[in-house]
Amino acid sequence: MPKLTIEASKKYDMIIESGALEKLGELILSVEKPKKVCLVSDTTVYSLFGDIALDSLEDAGFDVNVIKMAPGEQTKSMSSLNRILEYLAEHEYTRSDCLVALGGGVIGDLTGFAAATYLRGIPFIQSPTTLLAAVDSSVGGKTAVNLKAGKNLAGAFWQPSLVVFDMDTILELPENRFKEGIAEIVKSAVIGDAGLFDYLMTVDNPRILDFVETCVIASVKVKSRFVHADERDLGPRKLLNFGHTMAHGIEKISDYRISHGQAVAMGMLAMARAAAKKGWSNKDCTLPIGQVLRKYGIDPACDHDAAQLARAALNDKKRRGDTVTIVIPLEIGDAALMDIPVASLEEIFRLGLEE
Repeated sequence: MPKLTIEASKKYDMIIESGALEKLGELILSVEKPKKVCLVSDTTVYSLFGDIALDSLEDAGFDVNVIKMAPGEQTKSMSSLNRILEYLAEHEYTRSDCLVALGGGVIGDLTGFAAATYLRGIPFIQSPTTLLAAVDSSVGGKTAVNLKAGKNLAGAFWQPSLVVFDMDTILELPENRFKEGIAEIVKSAVIGDAGLFDYLMTVDNPRILDFVETCVIASVKVKSRFVHADERDLGPRKLLNFGHTMAHGIEKISDYRISHGQAVAMGMLAMARAAAKKGWSNKDCTLPIGQVLRKYGIDPACDHDAAQLARAALNDKKRRGDTVTIVIPLEIGDAALMDIPVASLEEIFRLGLEE
């Protein structure tokens, strides 16, 4: 049973194992002793894995309540947050109880934010059921909901007590959702693990658990390293945002019809191309990034207008007054931060979109 330790303001483990959901209650008891557990999921995920998680929690002796949300990015909202908070108050949850997020990034971010704000903070457990959530949002303590102005604009840093990733959940993922996770794994490789990038280029069958385990472990190690160095996203942790400034603009413009992973793929290729054209990269990363994404069936081409994307990016969290921080790939396995004027963002996007 692979176990990774994430060292932040709160040290916690990530368990990676087939069948881990069947041990969820037992695993929680190893780190927390809540009397009550509120299991938060979406209706699609719950129909697949909810009974397994619920049975495990009840077998461990917990008094369990369940909140089922609608699937999709629209659930990551203030109204959904309020629904959870009111439910916890109505059912008299205390700081000795906990929340469990069973689902992808939307459920994980929403549940984590609820845990961070209810009673000024109660414990919560992440149990990601998508490859994207396993390698990205379930680790690191960023929690948030979206506002009309943009993505993740209301949130808090609140670390989970434990992350439980049952790899068997990946077997149920539709192909497009699986590819979202691959895009984030590519991101981790580009900014911090050239060996992982080489591995990705050699694999012929990614829909096997050995591949999933290898990629999750490697990606989480990259993320954990940056989180340990900069938990509150003020310095090197920003490197994890490679491709995300443009990606969040793409998501917003498309009204979230383009998924996060697909948008990140578009953003990474565009930023690599722009960096090469500007002479900022030590080696042009455009070709290898495009090759690895297409190898896994991910089309990184973006037909949005640069000016429109730049306007959408003005509310990005990485903006500081009249500057915005972008991530530049120096070469595969190494990246750097660069502060540019907001007025230059349209030019960078245009260079990135023009082949």
